Amino acid sequence: MTEPSADVPQSLPAKPTRQGPFRRKFTAVRLAPESAERQSRVALLAWNVLGGEQAMAFLNAHDEALGGRPLDLAVASADGCAAVERAIAARAPAG
Repeated sequence: MTEPSADVPQSLPAKPTRQGPFRRKFTAVRLAPESAERQSRVALLAWNVLGGEQAMAFLNAHDEALGGRPLDLAVASADGCAAVERAIAARAPAG
């Protein structure tokens, strides 16, 4: 048998691991189904009542009367969702 040559490394470096095609794409915690339903409900209501740009501005900005960001409040609890729905209805254009 031949002796290993001094020029040839005795062990190869470990292969870098690759993530397969089924790796998780989202690392954030997903909403509970009830929270997602409330989020969807207030988003659709705001969109239909206020229009796209005003709905996005209202849902994502801190509202003093509600004491927080409407979208966060709606997702957090059923009471918060009801308060946001009332606030959207109060902002509905007359007519």
